[in-house]
Amino acid sequence: MPFLVNELEPQHLLHDRRKVYEHLEMHGVPVPRYALVNREVPYQELDYFIEEEDFVEVHGHRFWKPFVEKPVEGDDHSIMIYYPSSAGGGMKELFRKVGNRSSEFHPEVRRVRREGSYIYEEFMPTGGTDVKVYTVGPEYAHAEARKSPVVDGVVMRNPDGKEVRYPVLLTPTEKQMAREVCIAFRQAVCGFDLLRCEGRSYVCDVNGWSFVKNSHKYYDDTACVLRKIFLDAKAPHLSSAIPPTLPWKVNEPSQPTEGLTRQGSGIIGRFGQSEELRCVIAIIRHGDRTPKQKVKLKVTEEKLLNLMLKYNGGRPRSETKLKSAVQLQDLLDATRMLVPRTRPGRESDSEAEDIEHAEKLRQVKAVLEEGGHFSGIYRKVQLKPLKWVKVAKSNGEGEEERPVEALMVLKYGGVLTHAGRKQAEELGRYFRNNMYPGEGTGLLRLHSTYRHDLKIYSSDEGRVQMSAAAFAKGLLDLEGQLTPILVSLVSKDSSMLDGLDNASVEMDEAKARLNEIITCGLKTGNNSATPPWMADGSGLPSNASQLLPKLVKLTKKVTEQVRLLAKDEDEELTKTSSYDVILPYDQARALGKTNIDVDRIAAGLPCGSEGFLLMYARWRKLVRDLYSERKERFDITQIPDVYDSCKYDLLHNAHLNLEGLDELFKVAQLLADGVIPNEYGINPTQKLKIGSKIARRLLGKIMIDLRNTREEAISVAAEPKSDQDEHSKPTNTEKEDKENHAKLHVKSDDRKSSLSDIPKLYTKNEDVRRSSTTSEISIDQDDDDDKETQYRLDPKYANVRTPERHVRTRLYFTSESHIHSLMNVLRYCNLDESLQGEEGLVCHSALERLYNTKELDYMSYIVLRMFEDTAVALEDTKRFRVELTFSRGADLSPLESNDSKASFLRQEHTLPVMGPERLQEVGSYLTLDKMETMIRSFAMPAEDFPPPSTPAGFSGYFSKSAAVLERLVNLWPFHKHANSNGK
Repeated sequence: MPFLVNELEPQHLLHDRRKVYEHLEMHGVPVPRYALVNREVPYQELDYFIEEEDFVEVHGHRFWKPFVEKPVEGDDHSIMIYYPSSAGGGMKELFRKVGNRSSEFHPEVRRVRREGSYIYEEFMPTGGTDVKVYTVGPEYAHAEARKSPVVDGVVMRNPDGKEVRYPVLLTPTEKQMAREVCIAFRQAVCGFDLLRCEGRSYVCDVNGWSFVKNSHKYYDDTACVLRKIFLDAKAPHLSSAIPPTLPWKVNEPSQPTEGLTRQGSGIIGRFGQSEELRCVIAIIRHGDRTPKQKVKLKVTEEKLLNLMLKYNGGRPRSETKLKSAVQLQDLLDATRMLVPRTRPGRESDSEAEDIEHAEKLRQVKAVLEEGGHFSGIYRKVQLKPLKWVKVAKSNGEGEEERPVEALMVLKYGGVLTHAGRKQAEELGRYFRNNMYPGEGTGLLRLHSTYRHDLKIYSSDEGRVQMSAAAFAKGLLDLEGQLTPILVSLVSKDSSMLDGLDNASVEMDEAKARLNEIITCGLKTGNNSATPPWMADGSGLPSNASQLLPKLVKLTKKVTEQVRLLAKDEDEELTKTSSYDVILPYDQARALGKTNIDVDRIAAGLPCGSEGFLLMYARWRKLVRDLYSERKERFDITQIPDVYDSCKYDLLHNAHLNLEGLDELFKVAQLLADGVIPNEYGINPTQKLKIGSKIARRLLGKIMIDLRNTREEAISVAAEPKSDQDEHSKPTNTEKEDKENHAKLHVKSDDRKSSLSDIPKLYTKNEDVRRSSTTSEISIDQDDDDDKETQYRLDPKYANVRTPERHVRTRLYFTSESHIHSLMNVLRYCNLDESLQGEEGLVCHSALERLYNTKELDYMSYIVLRMFEDTAVALEDTKRFRVELTFSRGADLSPLESNDSKASFLRQEHTLPVMGPERLQEVGSYLTLDKMETMIRSFAMPAEDFPPPSTPAGFSGYFSKSAAVLERLVNLWPFHKHANSNGK
């Protein structure tokens, strides 16, 4: 006999989160991996609980940050999420909604609570989306999704003050889970929380007696369901005779639907009212950063050698990498004890090496003490053993090896500045408002009606990760600090967006040839019959060999001025005995940095927290590396570094009034504009080869993105329209799968169905658990491997005429190397032997603009947008058109004028990001088939993509797989007064 009301047993379990999880597991409902820490009294020490910087360990089970900490007491809603130091650390507290807030980020909190008993569970990356499920009996489940409090904690409300939510479709597996939750807790009217992560769904909380807040349709369905339950129990002879719909709903007119404006590209032109945007793919360089730095020194000090053994497991021949806060603090403590208190003058050449070694140790110490600026995400130290000796073992039994010399390499700098963060955030806003044509609101309308599929990928570099997070903040109109946004929305894929190893040989050849052209003064001219960009070394100034000595002279001039400033600072530090001061290690300060250091600038100090000592070390290293006086040889590979330092100080340290810096910048820019593009190939043929090797995997993924979009659009267009509740197709699986497609939603206007036809889903068919058939299934290799599901708007609840229309967005954040490489393939792919005679993807006028552009600066980007012409036959190649645009990024030219705009930019230390430029002629038509033909030879084929894998010690955050994150469909409208009538 069915239960008619909610019963007390086992409803009482809901007050104990541990019992909830155990009960769910007992009934086969998936829950996150978790462990219990049970304290009888506050702050009780437990021998089975260990806390380290980036993980907690419970009974031997390790939970790496980010992890979730929940009080065992179910009525305590203070839930914490702790973030890893590599993302800036800190903690986000989730709580019941207060006004428009549902969470707060605390960057300074790193340690877990010890006041009571807690459940620790792995953080589930859901792309910023939570799903709320409401059952009415075991045969009915209504699901709504909302913006997760994890992202920024801002609650989006409609004009009535209700939280904005949108109805979504449950997969057959999720429907089965809803049934099992309802039965397990003997709770007919029940609510629970669902997390969709990496293609699977998990129940993370059961709320008990719970209703949908604002949906007339839900209450109409509920009335039908409860009436059916009551009649089945007390008057079964009447149950089958009464219609399944409410009598006053039979002839009610359907709710009017809202149309969509169909519009083509806003940049190239309009190709008819039938053309709709289907896909946006952007490859974006990181924002403004501090200069990258490196210090190398050989160490023989026992303290440093012991530190190396401590962190490499005691292996005398193994390299050690130190990156975490604890490791770097250990190194800082050791270095402080080794740095001499005084600076002896050079008495003889024999002491020069010792003095240089002491200076490098002092530089290492200075870098490590800049903890607030050079946080763990931006710096690392490598210790590599070089020499060993045999020593007796401590127990006297035999001998063992012990290192006596090691190479220490400190890499630091490359920090995203406040200007870089601002650039990324503003570019995100620009994309939101301009890259998505539509009825005024563009991207916002797509988000608010659940039809946007977004993924954001980043390389491994800290500046790239934080640029991606800042861009996401602007794109999605989020608030708050970047760490929660980074962890929730950005997926790291180093194999696709990092590294130049595949083309290192070819790049070395290009640099060698480049060095020969510059130092020997070879002419790079070209005959008038061919374009100038076809010549070897195109773009190099004709007087490059004469500019090199001038570059060295001016670099020395600037360095000497910084040396005097550093000397004054060092003397002041020595007087105050600051070598004994242990500065606090504060990563969050750098990651949360949004403003210029006005106080430092007013005091005549460098911008940021670099200090004159480190600024001098930066310039002195450039002088040494740029020209070897002993060998009388220039190193042209240092030209980009000189240019970087000039550009940084010109923008951020102009207040120091370094004489000759402006002139040095002009010389360095002339040389860098020729050197940098040619490092990726000395001519178009070599550029194409190097570009393909570096960007091969990225190109393959882009083509997969475009193909998937086309297949999804075709499947939607070919799908017959019906009144089925879920607008979905069954997969080609066995009969049981098809049967499990039965709808758990009861629709009052679906005349063909009745409650008596709904099957009892008792079976736990493994095929059903693997299915995601309610969603469109992507053919993306990565997505398919991870069995990823998409959120889908429920068409019967939505106030949208075309709920099946979707836009796919893929954003790839990377470094300069991948931008150059991808661009070189796009503009020179037709030079491949198999494509000789084919018209290129980039038109002649765009090739000329690219030749004159020289630099693809900070926040430069390449955008591919695909449009579908729905008036063209499905099989016609012109149904799908690809548009190519690019931006050269932050532009220095506004600083060259002396107007009010230039003055403002100097004051803000932020350069504007230039708008997109066409790579095709106006009116041209690049079909997807044509693009596939041109790119296929240079892109990794889908079948060669490695299977997704998760690095050891991580529960999903920054997974290596390109499909780790649940698709972000951003359920909430980003305008503040959204209407939620379309439930």
